[in-house]
Amino acid sequence: MTQIEINKFTRTRRRTIALIVERDGTLTVRAPLRASQAMIREFIREKSGWIERTREKLRSVVQTIPRQYMDGDKFLYLGTAHDLKLVKPQRPTLKFDNGFTLSLSAQKKGEAVFTRWYRERALAVLAERVALYSKTYGFTPKQVRINSAKTRWGSCSPDGTLNFTWRLVMAPLDVIDYVVVHELAHLRVRDHSRKFWNVVEKIYPEYKKQRKWLRENGEGLNL
Repeated sequence: MTQIEINKFTRTRRRTIALIVERDGTLTVRAPLRASQAMIREFIREKSGWIERTREKLRSVVQTIPRQYMDGDKFLYLGTAHDLKLVKPQRPTLKFDNGFTLSLSAQKKGEAVFTRWYRERALAVLAERVALYSKTYGFTPKQVRINSAKTRWGSCSPDGTLNFTWRLVMAPLDVIDYVVVHELAHLRVRDHSRKFWNVVEKIYPEYKKQRKWLRENGEGLNL
């Protein structure tokens, strides 16, 4: 069997090895500080079937035409698709009120404008949901950060910082809550053992439904 190439490799204080197949098919490996190269290679060998299946799935995804940010284009927010309308210059250049309005003068930089808006909303929504579940179930995360990750919905840093991609705010609120609970649970159990999933299930009994939704619809949470 041909050895699978590692394109990006990092070591952290995590307890388990994580494999991430990026959208371009490259492989990112995150490993514990003490994990040997032999252990990492064996883990990759065991997961080779999954890696190839994931790459094949990514190759099969039809490339969409870049957005033109025109009247009638639809953009997701909290699981609902909303229409875009181009308008005369306004401040801010992008507004939302049961639909999006974008200044005609900002049309050519629509992606940057929408990305900034999504990041702001993601921070507000996710910080609120993290605070709600933390207060209810006794979690003490350090802080909430928003990133631009394309293949990970969330992560929990060793220092207790919770990281979420802004794309998550496009998903329904129940899906957002599942990801929030998932990352909060890592404050108690770092790996994905049965003990970890027991923590998630105790807080969010229907988590499998939301996890399935992400697997089936996650590719569409993008600009």
